Amino acid sequence: MLPTFIADRSAVEAAAELIASLGDEAVLEAADRAARSRDAGNVRMFCHWRQIERLIDTLSCDEAFGTVH
Repeated sequence: MLPTFIADRSAVEAAAELIASLGDEAVLEAADRAARSRDAGNVRMFCHWRQIERLIDTLSCDEAFGTVH
């Protein structure tokens, strides 16, 4: 798994909010929001929700990746 880029704190807060409210379905909700943004032509929000989707995947992963100290 590649390291996930985190633009700012709001991305982590959005991911945590979806995980807290939807559990395992959080990643699907983020993907759905990204698709709706893309379909509406909102590139900025599409990129935002895709980032949240990847962040949720990273936070849900049980394996360590990258450098472990």
